[in-house]
Amino acid sequence: MVNAMESVNIGILGMGTVGSGVYELLATNGELIKTRSDVDLRVKKVADIDASKKKEYSIPDEVFSVDASDVVDNPDIDVVVELIGGTGIARELMLNALRNGKHVVSANKALLAKHGREIFKTALEQQVNLGYEASVGGGIPIIKTIREALVGNVIHRVMGILNGTSNFILTKMTREGLDFNSALKIAQELGFAETDPTLDISGGDAQHKIVILASLAFNTAIDIERVYVEGIEHIEKRDMQYADELGFVLKLLAHAERVDEGVLVKVHPSLVPRDNPLASINWEDNAVMVYSDFLGKSMYYGKGAGKRPTASAVVADIVDISQRICSGAQCDKALYSFTKDYPQLPFDTSRSRYYLRFFVFDRPGILSKISGILGKNEISIASVIQKETEEEHDYVPLVMMTHEAREAHVINAIGKIDKLPEVEGKSKIIRVINNE
Repeated sequence: MVNAMESVNIGILGMGTVGSGVYELLATNGELIKTRSDVDLRVKKVADIDASKKKEYSIPDEVFSVDASDVVDNPDIDVVVELIGGTGIARELMLNALRNGKHVVSANKALLAKHGREIFKTALEQQVNLGYEASVGGGIPIIKTIREALVGNVIHRVMGILNGTSNFILTKMTREGLDFNSALKIAQELGFAETDPTLDISGGDAQHKIVILASLAFNTAIDIERVYVEGIEHIEKRDMQYADELGFVLKLLAHAERVDEGVLVKVHPSLVPRDNPLASINWEDNAVMVYSDFLGKSMYYGKGAGKRPTASAVVADIVDISQRICSGAQCDKALYSFTKDYPQLPFDTSRSRYYLRFFVFDRPGILSKISGILGKNEISIASVIQKETEEEHDYVPLVMMTHEAREAHVINAIGKIDKLPEVEGKSKIIRVINNE
């Protein structure tokens, strides 16, 4: 299949934002890549269902095709780059490519998060390599870091800002005092949010990414259906203002933690202390913080999405795999097999500090009622702030910060508090991370 030891043939599936970026990068910096890597990457075939892409990106007739099988089943292609997205046809094409003995590079986070076990198993059976650096963090080399730079470390926690759209919206709300809908509208107008932003603002995109990172960091399969997810759709401007007064910044964080009982994976809005490095990650940037035994705490940040950063990560994988092909190196079995089988813990077992905000009838005795319910549920109050309100009614905001408590206890307590006649509406719960 390989024309010469220094030459590798590439086939690209999908000429959307990332696919076109990869094609342009290889065309523009091909000689630089060849000089640095001693590998000649040749784009043998490009497939996209939209025939207009050929003219748009000046792709030669003999290279372009509207039929994906011209890439997947082409005996001359060594590395298939899957950039179609989704979990339907992309899954079928990726598995076919692997079964045809082709190495695969992909940026498809949803596919790997939902079907990673099947895909890794197939790559292992066929003794081919699978690159997926671009599936998490755009151009941040977090997959390579965990897999290679931290190979000698036991990783016990991964936490980060993994969705640029949500981070942009929250930054807008924090910096300019906007409400959620206004910030979302601006993000859409600027192209940072899709017309249908559900996957980003609901936490689904971050969920896909933390499943991939957790599986890699802890060497165990993660069931995406058991990952707790809470998005930013219901974040209110008042809570961001109160958080700022208390010395916190609100971020959508993805967490994965290895504890004695198993592994806990979750995504939810979190209050981050202002002096924590994650608090300074703004706009569309992403960041991942890794806690390991020998290196300790380390953070990696940069552009988490976009045509060029993601294309850069895809090409890095292509080069890595191509060098392995040219050197005759075997598929590394350790990269595609999970040697551990840790239990995946339910979210209600997690522990953290909490920000609680209630609307209470401004009369004596309500604070003691709420405190009593919290106390009965083993929740200790760290501080209490009663806020003034400009609204003309007898209900005022009551903000409490707790010490560390168990999620199940907090949910039980809030359920009881919300039934009190002196409490209006549903109370707000936001988890608080500690500086460690």
